[in-house]
Amino acid sequence: MELRHLRYFLALAERLNFTQAAAQVHVTQSTLSHQIGQLEAELGLRLFDRSDRRVTLLAAGELLLPKAIKALAEIDSAIALMNTSSKAMSGTLRIGTTPTLNMAVVPQCVELFSRDHPAIRLFIDEGSGDTLIAELQADRLDLLVAYRPFDLAGLVFEPLYTEEMVVVVNRQHPLARRRRLRVVELHRREVVLTPRKFTTRVQLDEAFDAAGAEPVVAMESSSIAAMLKLVQQLPLITIVSRSAISANLDLVAIPLEGPTLVRTPGLILLADRPLAPAAAAFAALVRTEARRHKAKGGPRAVRERKTS
Repeated sequence: MELRHLRYFLALAERLNFTQAAAQVHVTQSTLSHQIGQLEAELGLRLFDRSDRRVTLLAAGELLLPKAIKALAEIDSAIALMNTSSKAMSGTLRIGTTPTLNMAVVPQCVELFSRDHPAIRLFIDEGSGDTLIAELQADRLDLLVAYRPFDLAGLVFEPLYTEEMVVVVNRQHPLARRRRLRVVELHRREVVLTPRKFTTRVQLDEAFDAAGAEPVVAMESSSIAAMLKLVQQLPLITIVSRSAISANLDLVAIPLEGPTLVRTPGLILLADRPLAPAAAAFAALVRTEARRHKAKGGPRAVRERKTS
């Protein structure tokens, strides 16, 4: 198996159209078809169904896709770093991220990147996923560190880890001594949440609807830090990713179930735009810090109710 096979496979898996995929990787349609056939022959598995003039990804292709994305991202990062190893990088780098990730993984990466590449001006843009993707597509951002979007058209998403979402209250709240909570138990309780422009809020609203729960949204805030501060001071409830909870906040994190809610942060880039060297270097840092974050399980110093 050669790198070009993986690049051709990824292009076709994203486009599900031989003409469009061939244009993306700058080969003829017949060449792309031949190379995909070579890859399938080498693996001894069919990756695509080409029947009825449609291209669909088969089970083997679905299994290969995330691994191929990760492998090519690592290789592209390494090539970019090797190409710039003999000279200091300069210029600007524009990173987009969400409020939660800008409290955990991203700040550490910014610190390390700025130390290693002082000649690069680094800009961090915080916002909702849809807004950030629009900025990326408009070439106003180079790379996103954000949660998996609902629509991946034209994008490459490289998952970093999966984290649990938890109910957060202050120590005086009536729910503070609970070991765990079901979503339905939030019915008619006062909550503070992010606005509906955030994918997290969309996910939460879908969970509320599925459980038949209608919390009272007393406040909305685009700032996770502000939401946690409100919960510290008022008898409110919020639901955030575990990594958003700082160890120095006097809060109680309660596991949520029925359903259990999880989020998947990752790197997001445009499918037809390779990463520039500076962006590749930052992406490599994010992968390293994400592995450390995953190994540590995120910040757990806040008080948490657990079953014995």
